[in-house]
Amino acid sequence: MKVLLLKDVYKLGRAGDVKKVADGYGRNYLIPQGFAIPATPSSIKMAETIGKKASERRAVLNNELKGVADILQGLEIRFPVKAGETGKLYGSVSAQMIIEKLQEMKDIEVLRHQLVMEPIRKLGEYDIPVNLTLDLVPEIKVIVHREGEVRKVVVAEPLLETVETVAEEIPAVEEFPVEEATEEIEEAAEA
Repeated sequence: MKVLLLKDVYKLGRAGDVKKVADGYGRNYLIPQGFAIPATPSSIKMAETIGKKASERRAVLNNELKGVADILQGLEIRFPVKAGETGKLYGSVSAQMIIEKLQEMKDIEVLRHQLVMEPIRKLGEYDIPVNLTLDLVPEIKVIVHREGEVRKVVVAEPLLETVETVAEEIPAVEEFPVEEATEEIEEAAEA
């Protein structure tokens, strides 16, 4: 079945595109949700105008969400969990848990369908894309570790360079003359 997309659909296409999709997907999801209409000769003529209006809306939306994308890009979220010896979790870390943590940490509301992920069931680090728009897809880092486990801290290069620069600026302490001090102490003891 061919459909004309009225809105941007993640992993399918942009508004104004004519796409061939499975009949059930088109009839049962895209058309009832208002994402598409059946591609007929008359609707295909509207495709160009739909595409222009959608790109204008997309540009406005991208400008509005740019700040949110900057905050989310590279954000680290940690989840201390109970896990077995093999690293398998007793339960899972779900999209809803990540959304609640984002709300708590940065006061940012994200919808569950915007997180492109399956529930996390093993210990480790995961990069989770957040689908704000088709053009803005920042990734947040989710770190799942055992409760009570202390993770190694990795020093970032810029921080390491700053520490080295500060160390160079501190004036070097002159070596303490041990022999002279010993002689002075012996002379004071004799007197």
